[in-house]
Amino acid sequence: MAAQEFEELAETFEFLDDWEDRYRHVIDMGKSLPPLDPAFQVDATKVDGCASQVWLRPMIQGTGPDAAFEFEGDSDAMIVKGLIAVLHTLYAGRTVADVGKVDALSELGRLGLNDHLSAQRSNGVRAMVERIRMVSAEAAAG
Repeated sequence: MAAQEFEELAETFEFLDDWEDRYRHVIDMGKSLPPLDPAFQVDATKVDGCASQVWLRPMIQGTGPDAAFEFEGDSDAMIVKGLIAVLHTLYAGRTVADVGKVDALSELGRLGLNDHLSAQRSNGVRAMVERIRMVSAEAAAG
C-alpha cells in the first residue's frame, strides 16, 4: 500500500545499484524540498530522538478519518532533509486513517535504507515516523 510517488522512488532505487548513488539521490531529494519557514522551526514541531535538528509541520486538510495528510519538514543535515523527502513520498496525500496503516519501516526497507543508515539516523527516521503516525491518529480521532 504505497503511494504512487513512493513506488516511483522504489523503481529509481532499483536502477541505482551503488549505495553512494542512492545516497546522493536522497540528498538531491532533500535539496528539492522547500525550506520550512523559520516561524515553524519551534519546539512544537521539533522531532525528538534525531541526532540533527528536525522539524515536521503537519497540515491536515479536512476533519475525521478521511482528512488529507500533508506535511512540511526541514533539517539542518542534508541527508536527513532527504529522508524527510522520502517520508513525504510515502505519506503525503493519504488520508489520516491510511497513514496509520502504512508499514513505514518495511516500505523504507525496500529502498535498502535500513542497511545503510547509522543507528542514530535509523532512530531519527523511526522518531519521524512515530510523530507522523501520532499526528495522523489524533486527526483521525477528531
